[in-house]
Formats: sequence, structure tokens, C-alpha cells
Amino acid sequence: MALTDLQIKRAKPREKAYTLNDGMGLSLLVEPGGGKGWRFRYRFAGKAKLISLGTYATVSLGEARLKRDEARRVVSIGSDPSEMRKEEKRLQTVAIKDTFEAIAREWHGTKNSRWSERYSGIIMRDFENDIFPFIGKRPIAEIKPMELLEVLRRIEKRCALEQLRKVRQRCGEVFRYAVITGRASYNPAPDLASALTPNKTNHFPHLKADELPNFLRGLSAYSGAITKLATKFLMLTGVRTQEMRFARWQDIDLEQGVWNVQVEVMKNRKPHIVPLSRQALDVLNQLKLITGNYILVFAGRNYGNNPINKESVNYVIQTLGYKGRATGHGFRHTMSTILHEQGYSSAWIELQLAHVDKNSIRGTYNHAQYLDGRREMLQWYADYMDSLENGENVIHGTFGKRA
Repeated sequence: MALTDLQIKRAKPREKAYTLNDGMGLSLLVEPGGGKGWRFRYRFAGKAKLISLGTYATVSLGEARLKRDEARRVVSIGSDPSEMRKEEKRLQTVAIKDTFEAIAREWHGTKNSRWSERYSGIIMRDFENDIFPFIGKRPIAEIKPMELLEVLRRIEKRCALEQLRKVRQRCGEVFRYAVITGRASYNPAPDLASALTPNKTNHFPHLKADELPNFLRGLSAYSGAITKLATKFLMLTGVRTQEMRFARWQDIDLEQGVWNVQVEVMKNRKPHIVPLSRQALDVLNQLKLITGNYILVFAGRNYGNNPINKESVNYVIQTLGYKGRATGHGFRHTMSTILHEQGYSSAWIELQLAHVDKNSIRGTYNHAQYLDGRREMLQWYADYMDSLENGENVIHGTFGKRA
């Protein structure tokens, strides 16, 4: 006999669980603790099977019958309701794991060891602020180009064009990772570049060759010992400000004139060797008298474990009257321009600046490659700086020979 709601409500718990049958495989299990749950019994491939259809507290008698009827229909077409339910749960789990956010965090984890903590944080913060709130919960395989474009245009509307370029590229890397790992079939990000406002590349303000003599003479007269020497060291080596700030005495061989920059502070997280000119060694020997008992070459105030402020060199430049005309990072551009004009090998210059080589063949270099050539090149450049400061006439194209 079919059940009624009144029967179900009056059903009291007993010492052992018992069932109340509604017919056609549907029953209600009454637990000793008072819980009441729907069960559906059926046979599939000659075997007796049982699935739960929810509790009476959440699934009414009428709803339970509808679920039973659907399960019977599934059996009638040759499918197993239990297996179908497992597949649905599996697909739900996959959908959660294969969302854009889940895959982006997984991709980020594979790259994290190669990045500095600061750079890693910037990438994730951009995702969390500008991407995840809008498409983070979407299965990555279902995200259409227009959907991603609309999200990126939110950044475009803020006129944050450099950030837009970087975020689009990072989204492309996440999609590419999803394609490689079999969770997406298409990477829409590269195709969106033409639909977005391009960012004009602005080089860091930098000095031209004819501006160097006065700047160098002003720097020589500057009073701040460590920041003055830090500025000179940047000019002579072409390293990034961060690489200079975190230079450690233990990584520098003053006898051999070589600095092995610690990988952790490199932008590309690759080993980098810097040959040191006589002038760069002179800078280090002067610093040895000041910070030689500390870990860092360019130790900050009170010579503790922290380096000089990241804006220290720019402050020197500003004090010398070159605000807006030069930056510490701009010294790299100045070096590159002059050395290319001198005819030095682009491979030497790019390797000295620790640029990532886009040529996959040349990019597989051993990190010590071209060391002798770069040593010669940097020595010429240091001699050239001295010549400019001293007002001597330098004939370009003669690799350091003076007139």
C-alpha cells in the first residue's frame, strides 16, 4: 500500500532501523535516531541494487516518487542509475578542479620556484583582483574569447595598459597550460591582442652619450659614499637595481674579478656571472672598507642585514639634477646603445644585461659563455666612462683606443 504523509510523520524510531514501503521499489528507512531517508531498490544486469534519494526532511513524498520514476526510466533504457550518479559526481568534481582559478593556481605553483616572492605575489594579485571574480569559477574549457575579452576590457577602461598587456599574457599562459594538460582545446588570449588597446612601450629615462660627461663629474663630487658607489657600480655593470642591492660579498671573487649573482634575485631566476672591470673592482674595494664585515655589499643604514633603499640610486640622480631624465634602470639602456654602436656582439650585450633570449637555440647557452668577450667589452666601457669624465676625446668604433 502506498504511503501517506500522515503515516510518515507518525512513524516513530525503534531500537533497530526499519522500512516503510511505498511501492515500485521506493521505501522510507526510519533510523533509530529518528532520521528518515528515501531508498530506491532495483535490479540491473541481474543484480539487486539500492540508491538513496535524499531525506524526508528535504525531499517530500511527491518528490521522492518523481525521483523513483526517473530512476525506473533510466533502468528501462538500459542504464544504471547508480553509475549515472557516480558519473555526475565525477563531472562535478572535474568541473571544480578545471575552473580557470583552479588551473591558474596550479600553473602558478609550477612556476613559483623560478620567481622572486615579490614577482610571484604581483602575478597572483592581478589574477585575484581582475580575473578570478569574473571567470574564476568557470570551467576553463567553456570560456569563450568574448567572455575573456569583456573581463580584460575592465582593465582597459582603467587605462592600465601595461598591466592589461601582462594580464592578457598571463591568462594566455594559463590557457596554454590547460591545453597541454588536456583540460582545454583552445587558447583565446593571443587572438585578443588586436581587439585591445596596445600599450606604447616607454623606455626608462636614460642618458645619452653626450650627457654622460657632466653626469659623471657630478657623481664624482656627490657626498653619499654607499649610494654614490652604488650608482657608479650600476653604470659599470649594467645589472638591475635589485641585483645590485642584494649583492653579497660571498658571491664576489675580487681576485678573479667575477661576481656570481645569486639566482634568487635574478628576474629570470637563472644563474648570471658578471665580469668586473678594473673600475668596478675599485668601487668594490672602496666598499670593502665600509661594509666588508657585513653580508651585503650595499648594506643599508646602520649596516644591518637589509640593503640600501630601492630608490637610493634614483635619489642620487634626482639630487644631481637629472630627475625625469635618467633612472637607475635607464643605465642599462645607455650601456646597450653605446655598446651596440661600438659594434660589440649583440649576444655579449644581451647576456651581460641578462635578457631572456627569444632565440631558443642561442637561449640554451651555458651561463659562463662569452665571459672573456664580455670582460673585454666591459673594460672598454669602463675606460670610456673614465674618458668622458676626464674630458678626453674618444674615437668611436676603435674599441677603446683614445685619440
